[in-house]
Amino acid sequence: MKSISDIRREYTQAGLDDSDLTATPFELFDIWLQNAVDANLADPTAMTIATVDTSGQPSQRIVLLKDVSEKGFVFYTNTGSKKAQDLRHNPKISLHFPWHNLERQVKVCGVVEQLSSVEVAKYFLSRPKPSQIAAWASAQSQPISSKQVLMAKFAEAKAKFAKGEVPLPSFWGGYRVVPHQIEFWQGGEHRLHDRFVYTKTLEGAWHTERLMP
Repeated sequence: MKSISDIRREYTQAGLDDSDLTATPFELFDIWLQNAVDANLADPTAMTIATVDTSGQPSQRIVLLKDVSEKGFVFYTNTGSKKAQDLRHNPKISLHFPWHNLERQVKVCGVVEQLSSVEVAKYFLSRPKPSQIAAWASAQSQPISSKQVLMAKFAEAKAKFAKGEVPLPSFWGGYRVVPHQIEFWQGGEHRLHDRFVYTKTLEGAWHTERLMP
């Protein structure tokens, strides 16, 4: 293996100019997300989310985007998880979409709001049944002695809910990330990348500016 410091490549696929910008960041995000889907990227809706705990320690993990609109970006999780505990303490959050093959990134900064029980139930019931059962089997982020113990819990839940619908767990919920800033990054040759950031004003409009790479 060659030296890590020597691993690099040029970004030459495309550029991002003022003329490519849309009235709101959501319109441009929709275009870029569709480009990622059309390019058959693995997990195009995968996003890294960053939270901060009570000690000020940041933490990151990957989850899947499940909806996006002018209201914000939606994801679901166990409400007893580490990320949910962090968000109860500090609702500020950052999202990152790494579309490497397109030489693109999107960074979102905002705060979370919890989804209603109706929204959560609607999505939970749309999941494949094994995924519904897995939600019951896993006390997310809690220590467990072995994978065998987890699989035993899954088998127990599978038997319990073998007939009929799987009920919504009381410890399962969703969040909407309401953004105040969204940055679009397009790789550029010689590290002269294109970066545009949308920032929401106090009046609710979106202001855009180009950033140095």
